[in-house]
Amino acid sequence: MPEEGIETQELRESLEESRENVEEARERVEDAREREGPEGTKWLTWLSLSTAILAVLAAVASLESGGHANEALLLKTNATLTQSAAADAWGYFQAKAIKQEVYTAIAPLAPSPAVAAEWKRRADEESTTKAENKAEAEKLGDEVKAADEESKHELHVHHQFAKSVTIFQVAIALAAIAALARRKPVWWLSLAVGVVGCGFLGLGFALA
Repeated sequence: MPEEGIETQELRESLEESRENVEEARERVEDAREREGPEGTKWLTWLSLSTAILAVLAAVASLESGGHANEALLLKTNATLTQSAAADAWGYFQAKAIKQEVYTAIAPLAPSPAVAAEWKRRADEESTTKAENKAEAEKLGDEVKAADEESKHELHVHHQFAKSVTIFQVAIALAAIAALARRKPVWWLSLAVGVVGCGFLGLGFALA
């Protein structure tokens, strides 16, 4: 799980790079306007707007990705602690089972009926406590399984948002190239890649 924290940090760094690309694309649009006039660079205005929108979507995806990664880590930590408690409960159960068997085995060998009755009473007492420990251990085991499953789900959602962040970053980079090279087809490609990123973003929200 620590790798997820590193991955989230990398996503944030990538998002910062995307924001820098947006600023660079905006500056290139302004330079193009000055050289070619507003009519020749009208599409660049839309490029600048679309790039800003992609940056916003990337920011949303990054926020959601980090949130779900943290939730997955928290659930996994809780599951580990619960697993330790479940192991203790099973240990108590086994200890009580052994004591019950010992009292049951030596009861017939008691030196007197009173002692035999006492040992039988203790065997019954250990049996009751053993049943309680077993129920507690099974309950904790179920909680561990539920937490593990939820953690895996949160991690899966995190990955969907992380993919969208990466794809949005690619789209923004393509938009910057389109602005630099004055290539409108590259801008269309940037928009197409952005649509794919929106798909992963939507999938992340659908799974959340």
